[in-house]
Amino acid sequence: MKKSEKILPILSEEKSFLSGPRSRLREFFFTIRVVWSFIRGFQKMHFLGPCVTVFGSARFEADSLYYQQAEQVGAAVAKLGFTIMTGGGPGIMEAANKGAYEAGGYSVGCNIVLPFEQVPNPYLHKWITIPYFFVRKVLLVKYSYAFVVMPGGIGTLDEFFESLLLIQTKIIHQFPVILFGTEYYKDLIAQLEKMKQQKSIDNLDLENLLITDSVEEMIAYLKTNAIKKFGLVKKVSKPKWWLGESKV
Repeated sequence: MKKSEKILPILSEEKSFLSGPRSRLREFFFTIRVVWSFIRGFQKMHFLGPCVTVFGSARFEADSLYYQQAEQVGAAVAKLGFTIMTGGGPGIMEAANKGAYEAGGYSVGCNIVLPFEQVPNPYLHKWITIPYFFVRKVLLVKYSYAFVVMPGGIGTLDEFFESLLLIQTKIIHQFPVILFGTEYYKDLIAQLEKMKQQKSIDNLDLENLLITDSVEEMIAYLKTNAIKKFGLVKKVSKPKWWLGESKV
């Protein structure tokens, strides 16, 4: 059986789940599979240390300016002592992982099952493949103390706004969010300003948002608003074999 043939039932199951009420038994077994995905993620990711998650498009090639900037971002953040976490795929994700990997930092990915078989990029020390988008997004947020949003598409904007929403509603701490790419995101920046003017959002909703094109400015912001603010240090703890945990 080809890998794509194995993926289709997984995607069909999530589509079926979101289509409306089903039998109680089907809903129960789907819930068990979701819980198992979370448990696998916890087993893999528990020993990563403080992470910074980098979001961005999978579609930019290595000769793209945005890819090269993401490499610089990954390297610089890794040198601060953070583990770089991405969605584990190509494009911006690969670039950030590559920057961290080649700078001697730690690089991890939370990959997603897709119809076109997204495979983990080659610059990962550790990765996990998750079948459900919502589980993957939780894991990308759970272990991170800051979020860097590089140029991207619908998925990147979804991750950007969900991060802001979780901070706004105090579900997570006031972690720094860095929107990297003033020219690329100029219309989005204008929309955010319009939302503030129209009072559909509060000024405080964006107080942890840095908009920049500068790696140096980003690093200074992380030092103050992540490392110093939360007293971050690299913790060493032992995995428990009977929980199926594996150490970094």
